Amino acid sequence: MVFFLYFRSQKRFPHQNFIGDLNVDFNACQNLIENIARVIVGKQRSIELLVVALIADGHVLIEDVPGLGKTLLAKSLARSIGGSFKRVQCTPDLLPSDITGFNIYNQQSGQFTFQPGPVLTNILLADEINRTIPRTQASLLESMEERQVTVDGCTYQLPTPFFVIATQNPIELEGTFPLPEAQLDRFLLKTQIGYPEKAEELFILERFQENEPFLELKAVTSLAQITALQQARKQIRVSSPLREYIVNLVEATRHHPAIRFGASPRGSLSLMRAGQALAALRGRTYVLPDDIKYLAGPVLAHRLFLQETERLRGQTPEQVIDEILTEIAIPL
Repeated sequence: MVFFLYFRSQKRFPHQNFIGDLNVDFNACQNLIENIARVIVGKQRSIELLVVALIADGHVLIEDVPGLGKTLLAKSLARSIGGSFKRVQCTPDLLPSDITGFNIYNQQSGQFTFQPGPVLTNILLADEINRTIPRTQASLLESMEERQVTVDGCTYQLPTPFFVIATQNPIELEGTFPLPEAQLDRFLLKTQIGYPEKAEELFILERFQENEPFLELKAVTSLAQITALQQARKQIRVSSPLREYIVNLVEATRHHPAIRFGASPRGSLSLMRAGQALAALRGRTYVLPDDIKYLAGPVLAHRLFLQETERLRGQTPEQVIDEILTEIAIPL
């Protein structure tokens, strides 16, 4: 089967490796990917990018059609790390307080009691985020950036780790509120799950015929270990030539004739952080140019806005990034 062939080929790292002063078990990352893949079949790249974003302490935007397992992917991640999970179905009547929480007056005590919203969780799935009003979108995205919510003047810190997976349906755009550029920029990366291959879909039918694999899923790491990996990621070495390579890639997006607005410095930082996370996931204490090339599309594409003429011609940001990758010299 495709699933077993993939994981047989995975390189296993020593049980413990050191990054700076932190003792980090790199196998925790691979164990996490393998555990999620017991439920999400044949989508190793999507799972890997999800774990990269988690270790980089960022958030993910998934743009794909319904029925491909986005909710199951988020729930599987939460169960695999032993974390809490909440799901918000974004609709036009969803209010900011429906996400952040609100105060309720208790007549017996004569005091207000805070009722926490779904944002106070480890893994939050914001389903079809472009269907809710901009005011509610801004409230959620502010929580993503600040890692806290303020209700009636009181501030509440969000749990650690805090990871948002937002989804969009690229087909049904009627009655939606597209995320503005500044809010799209807050997502570390954007990815798609895509349809499974025929062999993978047959395996899905076989796997789900008699049981529910998700219910059999157990935690393979802990919240504390994920937090330790997030801290260790900061100590992964990015050489000076590689930092210059990242800046050259991002700067090229600002001068490309097909692009109206290129990536901001936040794009450079996001690409570096994602590269550090991928290096840790692959058992290295340093980032390689191949890590940056592998991540350039998912990290930068949603930050680029094409000229209208190029968009009408069918040009995509991913194609522009591929072109830039062939033009910018790779550091030796």
